Amino acid sequence: MRLTDILQSDCVKAPLAATDKQGAIHELVDVLAASIGLDDAQREDLKHAVWQREMTRTTGIGHGIGIPHGKAKGVSKLAMAVGKTAQPIEFGAIDRKPVELIFLLASPVDQTGPHIQALAGISRMLTDAEFRNAIMQAASAQEVFNLIEQHDARQAAV
Repeated sequence: MRLTDILQSDCVKAPLAATDKQGAIHELVDVLAASIGLDDAQREDLKHAVWQREMTRTTGIGHGIGIPHGKAKGVSKLAMAVGKTAQPIEFGAIDRKPVELIFLLASPVDQTGPHIQALAGISRMLTDAEFRNAIMQAASAQEVFNLIEQHDARQAAV
């Protein structure tokens, strides 16, 4: 799965205005909801689903990265939003370090396979320290998107 199959360039925000975990998650849900056409009730349902998942167990995976995710009725297909924080924010990450890069995944309630594949793809991409550093240094949302697009192209060539 190419991450750019589920990530549109208008779903990347850098920097995020939010300064805390819940605010960042809600901001990314708003970005995603606007892009995929969720109505207000569907957007609120997705916010609730992602936040409930986050309260169960942190999605701060370490190295300054969070991957919050949730399933909601209004989401018709797997979609992703990416945010880069203006300043590192506390996320309850497993390495106890703040988060600077957030990948939000939203999927339909009846689909698990693509959701798991996307989580795995994000994790694989971010295990590359050189790539992680490049994306953390990105100066704009477009640059973040371009780096992910280039990574997808390299993976497709392998």
